[in-house]
Amino acid sequence: MTTTTTTDPGATDPSASAHGATDPTGETMERTTAQAPGAARPTAPHAPDAERLRRWRMVLGADSADSTGCTLTGQDAAMDGALNALYGGGAGKKPGGRGTGGRSAGLGASAPSVARWLGDIRTYFPSSVVQVMQRDAIDRLGLAALLLEPEMLEAVEADVHLVGTLLSINKAMPETTKETARAVVRKVVEDLEKRLESRTRAALSGALDRSARISRPRHRDIDWNRTIRANLKNYLPVPGPAGAGGAGDPGGAGGTGGRGTIVPERLIGYGRASRSAKKDVVLCVDQSGSMAASVVYASVFGAVLASMRTLSTRLVVFDTAVVDLTDQLDDPVDVLFGTQLGGGTDINRALAYCQSRITRPADTVVVLISDLYEGGIRDEMLKRVAAMKASGVQFVTLLALSDEGAPAYDHEHAAALGALGAPAFACTPDLFPDVMAAAIEKRPLPIPDKETQQ
Repeated sequence: MTTTTTTDPGATDPSASAHGATDPTGETMERTTAQAPGAARPTAPHAPDAERLRRWRMVLGADSADSTGCTLTGQDAAMDGALNALYGGGAGKKPGGRGTGGRSAGLGASAPSVARWLGDIRTYFPSSVVQVMQRDAIDRLGLAALLLEPEMLEAVEADVHLVGTLLSINKAMPETTKETARAVVRKVVEDLEKRLESRTRAALSGALDRSARISRPRHRDIDWNRTIRANLKNYLPVPGPAGAGGAGDPGGAGGTGGRGTIVPERLIGYGRASRSAKKDVVLCVDQSGSMAASVVYASVFGAVLASMRTLSTRLVVFDTAVVDLTDQLDDPVDVLFGTQLGGGTDINRALAYCQSRITRPADTVVVLISDLYEGGIRDEMLKRVAAMKASGVQFVTLLALSDEGAPAYDHEHAAALGALGAPAFACTPDLFPDVMAAAIEKRPLPIPDKETQQ
């Protein structure tokens, strides 16, 4: 029997001849037909049904799907219109722009039309898709200016990237918009705190407790139970009085009488309760435009760390200037509106400021969050990192603190920091507590695989 394969637009593996192919509908299409010996031609393939055509029409979009002969109606037409407004043939023009004639799409400069579009996509698509479409609308159509209108802010789906956009245009916001913008930012911040706070506290509290164990405790601070368990291997029998054996003497004649002693080679003490912080943490955050998501997450983590009495936390943001936002850490929304995304980068100047605030090097963790595009003095920056590490500071370099992985970054500077013992890597918010715990305990950092850093 001979098999003949027919081509179908949903085929994902042209080499497969006997197992069918999958199209955008998620259905399996048979691509192999049987031909009896001597037959003139194979049987015709199954005709695609109306549902498959409809889905192909939705996948291809209005500009490329005329050949399907499928007309969308009802909700399908509304979904297609929302997608076409953003991704259609005329969607690349800026608000207020004009097409060159013929058929075009886009949101134009009309705030009411954008508001309707925002409402439509929230109706037809899940939240994760809405956030992506909003981000694309801001990037592709230049709609950031429309976020200055309170009505627009009330219609958008809030996420970390939207917060970054709002912070970048913060200085241009009219007073009538700022309160709405703060409400949007606060909602995102509160959601992040709920997601991140408990795990961060658990990880760091455990690390702080372990790092506070005393190896040379005073007599009153000795934890005898743990000390005895740790030194059982050093048990020595003590001989009893001569001839003191007998039935009542487990040791028998010349025995030990069941007595012995433990030689405490290692004393373990309680961590003494103290109101002073066990560790100092300095978050030094690059506020250049590409680091927007990292600034948002760093502000949330800074507020969480500042709420832990056993940590002394400082938050420093920088571009070509350095701003200390430590006194605002009780409210991460205030921190965020105290930043100014954009501008140049002077890492050396920022590290000089952080270095000047370090009073307990052996108990200090400095976290630099930057893409390492240095506009300052490169050699001085590296010397400062080397000096801090030599004094006992735990220095951590994060190329990003976000879910997106590593952005574009200066590979030469990253390699130079790695050579100094401060490897640079991108860190997700979920991994950050583990990174901080490792830094506090002075053990190797849980660096992700290199493949995820590209």
